[in-house]
Amino acid sequence: HVQLVESGGGLVQSGGSLRLSCTVSGGTSNSYAVGWFRQAPGKEREFVAALWRPNGATYYGDSLNGRFTVSRDNAKNAVYLQMNSLIPEDTAVYYCARLLNQKSSTIRISGRYDSWGQGTQVTVSS
Repeated sequence: HVQLVESGGGLVQSGGSLRLSCTVSGGTSNSYAVGWFRQAPGKEREFVAALWRPNGATYYGDSLNGRFTVSRDNAKNAVYLQMNSLIPEDTAVYYCARLLNQKSSTIRISGRYDSWGQGTQVTVSS
């Protein structure tokens, strides 16, 4: 039974930074990707970033303008989302999720992820 746990959310002023962490435990396969999604009130869940654990390949949502960076620490089974130059529009609940045994073409599709964390709130004040 795989478990994903996010941490690192909080309240930050516009222009500030946060680093989210996602720790994956309980799975038996290392051939997966970890994706970050976010959902703001009244909006659909949005793809933010993802990283393939085996080779470290990264993917990003189109609206981020290079402000976010995803990275990994395989020894800790952790994936991080560094968020810089935050703006109020980044306010959302951020989720990490596992994509197992899927093609990279599906990495932006939330429905292909099989396990999700509980989410962590990020609030950016203006």
